[in-house]
Amino acid sequence: MKNNTSKQTSCQCHASDEPSGVFLWKNSIPAIVSALMLGLGLLADYLFSETFFTGYWRFGWYAVAYLPVGLPVLRDAVKAFSTRDFFTEFSLMGIATIGAFVIDEYPEGVAVMLFYVVGELFQEQAVSKAKRNIKALLDVSPAQATVRRGENYQTVPPEQVAVGETILVKVGERVPLDGRLLSAKSTFDTAALTGESVPQTIRQGETVKAGMINLEQVIQVAVEKVFADSALSKILNLVQNAIERKAKTELIIRRFARIYTPTVFLLAIAIACLPALFVDSYLFADWLYRALVFLVISCPCALVVSIPLSYFGGIGAASKQGVLFKGANYIDRITEVNTVVMDKTGTLTQGVFRVQRAISQTDDNSWTATAAAIEAQSTHPIAGAIVEYVGKGAVLPEVNAVKEVAGFGLVATVGNAQWLVGNGKLLHRHNIIYDTAIDSLVETTVFVARDGLFLGYFIIADTPKSDAAQAVALLHKAGIRLVVMLSGDKDAIVQQTARELDIDVALGNLLPEDKLHYIENLKNDKDTVVAFVGDGINDTPALALSDVGISMGALGSDAAIEVADVVIQTDQPSKIATAIAIGKKTKQIVKQNITMAISLKIVVMILGALGIASLWAAVFADVGVALMAILNAVRIFRIKKF
Repeated sequence: MKNNTSKQTSCQCHASDEPSGVFLWKNSIPAIVSALMLGLGLLADYLFSETFFTGYWRFGWYAVAYLPVGLPVLRDAVKAFSTRDFFTEFSLMGIATIGAFVIDEYPEGVAVMLFYVVGELFQEQAVSKAKRNIKALLDVSPAQATVRRGENYQTVPPEQVAVGETILVKVGERVPLDGRLLSAKSTFDTAALTGESVPQTIRQGETVKAGMINLEQVIQVAVEKVFADSALSKILNLVQNAIERKAKTELIIRRFARIYTPTVFLLAIAIACLPALFVDSYLFADWLYRALVFLVISCPCALVVSIPLSYFGGIGAASKQGVLFKGANYIDRITEVNTVVMDKTGTLTQGVFRVQRAISQTDDNSWTATAAAIEAQSTHPIAGAIVEYVGKGAVLPEVNAVKEVAGFGLVATVGNAQWLVGNGKLLHRHNIIYDTAIDSLVETTVFVARDGLFLGYFIIADTPKSDAAQAVALLHKAGIRLVVMLSGDKDAIVQQTARELDIDVALGNLLPEDKLHYIENLKNDKDTVVAFVGDGINDTPALALSDVGISMGALGSDAAIEVADVVIQTDQPSKIATAIAIGKKTKQIVKQNITMAISLKIVVMILGALGIASLWAAVFADVGVALMAILNAVRIFRIKKF
């Protein structure tokens, strides 16, 4: 928030520990005392300036009025001096107000410090509110879990529950850990994780995640991840760590402030002293007054406070929409994206495959059970579809070893036989003969072979997500010049999906390295800024290479989420356009604040140097610019639709 670290910490404590009303009232008391004394002093100046309210009496009264607001600022200046930080807003305001006392402008000295402190109070209140909004968004971590141990249930912190234990979640409680639902079904509020307000029904055997609120009935959940590995814990870490990653604009402003502040000190000295060489009627007190005006208005608070707050607001607004930026730097970067490349399965399509039928090339259909046993070793959605089709209750043979060949399928040993379960390329690699007319089918096909003999194949289908076409349309509307879909799926399926969704370029039959090479080729053009959207482990190289990596958070793999720069918690591809819109709005607010603060300050600084603007005008201009910038920054929180 400021150049001074201790002040930042102080503000954070206010934001987290105290209600806004208590915070504002308690910290306003010194300003109220100072304002009352200033008001009485001005009244005495008007009524008794020719009697007793003169000399030491007048100086003493205004000095006492100055102390409640001046001492804390002077103390911060001394602390900064002790760390060799001589040019801060604290030293700037201290020199300006003490200088006013030196030239007998006591009321203006008190007023400058008073209005500075009042401005700081409002600024800290605005920052406090923004941080409380973030905290409320993240304050979803359950304090306890009810776990079954033996015949009894115990209440313990979620961190003390182990994988495999069973927890009880009552109606209205948050699920404390990721797990599998043991009860028949229940309805959950998933807004904390996804930003989606519509409740979600989850059935027995399906996954529930920490942070969801149980809405329907008492349920039992088998814990599958410790709390540190839960979806909720990862979201908390993502947002909290995001605050530490500075945007390029923010870093430039901070560097600018470090150069700017000592520069204006030197200019103020020049304004006070140099005219003695050129002006015949030079009067030091007059030119010192102008220098003090220059110092007051030059305070860089508006920029140093409002720019980080704008990015902070952008991260918070995105989180409410189910979009997690891992840093303010990615908010900047996503505004420059002009090419979006997307994976197909799980990103643009449901990723929920269903086996339509199994076609056997032999009289013995037992190969389907063996194929299911092999696919049970894989986490790919297609593998799950085959296991589900064969039946969870089916007796599956024991698989000795399984090797996954990326982009091809699985090679396994069952008994003494070698089994292949994968695409046509896998069979070609092992010189297995099959009817290549099958390759022309639009649906996904998974081939099964044993010891060089083709046994049959599964026909599998997937469907686009409900908002997939809308997502592509929104990207085009947002100015994305090229929308690309890359997939390891059959090219016929990929082209059909591309036509349905109005995608510009679509390529199928790709290996993970093919996706990587495509991204590399795009990036050879310096004018191309690429965002890649994926959800699987095989997408992680492309996510890492792209300018902005975007992962689907709910269905995406841990590896993809870890590598990505932005996480879409709702798994809705339309949120990609939302992320871009939030980035653009945030950057727009940042530019507005920079333009407003610098232009207004330059005008008043010139007027002050010319002797036209007074200390009163300077302090009103400084506080006013800072408050306008702060209010402009926090308004992003109030935007409900991007």
